[in-house]
Amino acid sequence: MSITQAFPQQRRRRVHLLAVILVFLAASASAAAAEKQGCIPTFPFKQGWWGADAAYSIPFPDGRTVWIFGDTPYGEARFVEGNNPRMVRNSIGVSTCDGAGKWNIDYVIRKDDTGQPRDFFQARDKTYWYWALDGFFYRDNLWVTLICVRDKPVEGSPALGFGTCGTDLAKVSNLSAPPQQWKVDYLPLVPDGVQAYPSATAVVEGDYAYIFALYEKDPRPMLLVRIPLKGLAAPKENLQYLAEDGAWKPGFDSAHAKRVMEQGVSEMSVRYHPDLKKWVGVMNAPDFGSDKIILRTAPRLTGPWTEGKVIYQIPDMQPNAPAFDRDTFCYAGKEHPQFEPPGKLLFTYVCNSLTVPKLVTNLTIYFPKVVVLPMPKGD
Repeated sequence: MSITQAFPQQRRRRVHLLAVILVFLAASASAAAAEKQGCIPTFPFKQGWWGADAAYSIPFPDGRTVWIFGDTPYGEARFVEGNNPRMVRNSIGVSTCDGAGKWNIDYVIRKDDTGQPRDFFQARDKTYWYWALDGFFYRDNLWVTLICVRDKPVEGSPALGFGTCGTDLAKVSNLSAPPQQWKVDYLPLVPDGVQAYPSATAVVEGDYAYIFALYEKDPRPMLLVRIPLKGLAAPKENLQYLAEDGAWKPGFDSAHAKRVMEQGVSEMSVRYHPDLKKWVGVMNAPDFGSDKIILRTAPRLTGPWTEGKVIYQIPDMQPNAPAFDRDTFCYAGKEHPQFEPPGKLLFTYVCNSLTVPKLVTNLTIYFPKVVVLPMPKGD
């Protein structure tokens, strides 16, 4: 074959390859559009899973989303003995959405060697447990914030009888295997006594993983820490905090950290919206027992953050609601952008009861409830 004959053939191959790529990209875009249009999360009781709180969602590059759940009743039905539900302290779910917008979620309650349910994220001793909260995907691993919790009786309110005792970071690997085989390593982050434990929400921007922390002193502001992605193997040693003077400093001095939000909450979401060119925070209003979900925005993670705009009043807490119960309280508001149809805001919240045995009789509470609204304009 002459040189003049070879060049047209190479061009044809390049054109064919380009066409294949364009078809693939078009198919991917079509599948993504279908997912956005029709794949709205739901959380049915199945696979021995009878509800949970928290409900953070972390998208994987392969299209799966991992859901992080808190206290999870399990078994053939919800069961409470006295004020003690049968539950594990954390569990996960793995959801998928096909090109036709069909949603599916498989719940995962970790099993021990004898087949008995156990926490997916195991505390290192029996004096405390982990509530697993937000996280992020980085270099084939899932990273999840774990807040240490121990019993702290509260008079008249068994549902609120707990206290925090530090934060660790979980590295979850072997993600191509079935979730029961995922490997979890536990890395210390912030010890007990700091009174601000990074866990409320986490996000990767640039070369850092940023984590918001609720300072447990009035007026309970939100603080901000970060870990260099290249330093995730030793997060405690590489931790930095945003100081009062606006500089990033090593370690975590909560008493001298900048208040990036004047009043915060223990659970929320912060995600970037390229179309708005803003960071968006979704959370329950800071006052305990509030029936409001609010939205805050900021041009940067460090702020300035708006005070918050009420975007939703929770029906479960309205006195004129048919199923209203004065013991019901709601919390855990957070956004899930990967499931948002164009121009919409999708978030979840969870309702619970101050009277724990009501979890058995009231199956309309204690699972993530999904709300889709038009994206609010202005804040």
